[in-house]
This record gives sequence, C-alpha cells and structure tokens, in this order.
Amino acid sequence: MRGAHVAGALAGALVLMTTAGCSSGAAKPDGPKGTAGATAGESKPAASAATIAIAPADGATGVKPTGEVKVTATAGKLTSVKVTGPDGVEVPGQIAADGSWAPTGSLLVATAYTVDALAEDDKGVVANARSGFTTLTPDKEAGTSDNIADAGTYGVGMIVSVRFKRSVVNKDAVKAGITFETSDGTEVRGHWVNDKRIDFRPENYWNADTKVTIHYKLKNVETAPGVYGDVDKDEPFTIGRSQVSTVDVNTHRMSVVRDGRQTDTVEFTAGKPGYDTWNGVMVVEALEGTTRMTSNGVTKEGSGDEYDLVVPHAMRLTDSGTYVHGNSWSAGVIGRSNGSHGCIGVTDTAKGGDDTPAGKLYNSSMVGDVFKVVNSKGATVSIDNGLGGWNTPWAQW
Repeated sequence: MRGAHVAGALAGALVLMTTAGCSSGAAKPDGPKGTAGATAGESKPAASAATIAIAPADGATGVKPTGEVKVTATAGKLTSVKVTGPDGVEVPGQIAADGSWAPTGSLLVATAYTVDALAEDDKGVVANARSGFTTLTPDKEAGTSDNIADAGTYGVGMIVSVRFKRSVVNKDAVKAGITFETSDGTEVRGHWVNDKRIDFRPENYWNADTKVTIHYKLKNVETAPGVYGDVDKDEPFTIGRSQVSTVDVNTHRMSVVRDGRQTDTVEFTAGKPGYDTWNGVMVVEALEGTTRMTSNGVTKEGSGDEYDLVVPHAMRLTDSGTYVHGNSWSAGVIGRSNGSHGCIGVTDTAKGGDDTPAGKLYNSSMVGDVFKVVNSKGATVSIDNGLGGWNTPWAQW
C-alpha cells in the first residue's frame, strides 16, 4: 500500500509539472513585450584580458625540483597561485617584484604536482589556469654516509663527518640541507674538507650531556649536475661525559681530565725522531681493541725499522694510522723517552690486561674523546687526517 501511494504521488507530480509547463508558454495579452526572451538575450560575461603562463608545460615530466617552476601573467596581475602534490599540501612560494610566482623551496623528486593560478586584468575580471607536471626520478645518487650511529653516545670532541661517494658541486645547497638541533642551543657549523666530505662541529668542545639531532634533507637537493642526495632523516645522538687528555711529548706523561677534574697521569712513549707524533688535537675515531699494525707505508723497506705487531687496547686517532695503544715490548722507554713510529704507546701486557695502564685508559674512553698532543716536533695534524678539525680556527671554519 505504501509503494502504491508513493507511485501515485509521483504521477500527480508529473501531471502538475506538465500543466505548469504548458500554461507558462501561453503569452498574456497585456504582458510586457519581450519579457519571455529576456534571459536568452542577456550578454555573456566579458573575458579577462589577463593571460596566465605556467612553466613547465602541462604534462611535462622529468622536471627538476628546483628552478623550473614559474607562473606569470600578462595584461594583468597574479592574485593566487597554488602548487600542490598528491597529498594536497601546498608548496610555499611568493610573487616576485616582476609579478611572477616561484616556489621558495625545493619540490620533491618523483612526484606529480598540480598548478592552479588566478589573475585579474585592470577591470578586475578574473582569468584562471590549471596545469600539471611530474618531477624527475634521479638516475644518480650522491651516496651519503656519516660517522654517527643512531642514538649513539660520543665524547666532547666528536666531529660529525659527512661523506659522499660522488663529488659535490652545489656545496651551499648541500650544507643548507644538513642542520643541527641541540638541547643547549649550541651552534654547529659545517666546513668542506674536500669535494666529498663536510665536517660539522661547534666552536668549542661540546658540553657534556648535550642532546643532538642531525636533520638531513637531501633527497631533493641536486648535489652535482644530474646527481641528487639520497637521505631525508633525523639522526639523534648524545654527548656523554667530558674526557680530555693532554699528551706532553717532552715529559712523556699525559694528564687525563674528566668533567674538569684530573683523574689520572699516564706514562707513554711517543714518536722517535723522524717518526714524530702529530701535534695538535686528535679525536678517537674508533675503539679497535686488538689490532694488527705493520710498517707498510710508514718505514722504508730494508731500513731495519720494519715491524709487524698485534697490539692490544688500540684507539685510532688518525686515518694515517696514529693510535693510542698498549705496548708490552718497550718497558725501558715508556715514561722516559720516545721510541715509537708515531703512535702513543702505554704500558700493557702482550694480550692486554684490563688492570694495566693501557687497559684502564682504553676502558675509560669512548669515540669522540680528545687527545691533545703538545711539544712534539711533528707537524700539526691536518683537518682531513681523522677528525682533525679542532685545529682549524673557528673564524676559518
């Protein structure tokens, strides 16, 4: 019964619609002339004199994420430009002094974008345009890596060293894509060591217990023509307690200062004449434990100075092979004279005892700890030899 009632109502409605349509077509004898055709005779809105040009062209692919997007208007001015990705988020941008619009940052690679633009002519009539394009998918990547482990803890001398497999040409863009956030507000700066390496540090050693986060935003940065960064991530780490050791080659003693208090004095032997230990600040790059050391590249073959040793408690200080390590074969010179080939040798047993001076020093150390060598006849360690950046003045960093 209910369905029949609805059907009947619909039929009645159709009748009413038909009747109304017939009656409206009958002209009244006393009606105003031309009234029935007024709507049909109205003029269409005037077209805007403004025209909008969008670069790149609609449907373009392989678009670079920087420098290629521009919107302009002629015979009018832009009033709105929106560039959005598939997530609907707008790309920030601004209208320049010449009236054109461009993004203020990089777009994402391998992403489709839509452009919607409005412009007005001098009469206020609006023109609109829509376009779409897709950014490139990189064929080559920079190959980015660093010396930091997520959530790692490091000494106060830690220098963050970021390295690339491919040479970087756009150094300013890459540096801007690596930023640091610190819990105590410490400023961190980057310094290009060479075309494949940039190191970061504060002006002075880090404060103990500082929380640090590296923000990498490199995936959309063109590091060199046709080469793009390959990392967007946040990488946190912590600075632990402070430990700075001063190694005096004249006295053959090092003072170990932890959190501002001297905790130990350690006897050692350093580089003998011709193999002088580097002067300056060196930072523990790695705690290698038991390590084999040979004279390859250090001494001349047939000189009588060749060696091939397995040493305990080895802490690497430079890429060229300077270590603080345990020494069980030079008891007569440790604390008295310098007899090594450049390393800093500390008393130990052949297999490395935890209760020896070398063992105690090793077990109290961490990557990022500072060893500052003074009064050596050797040159100052260079910035590219390990983490030697502390020897570069801040004004030049």
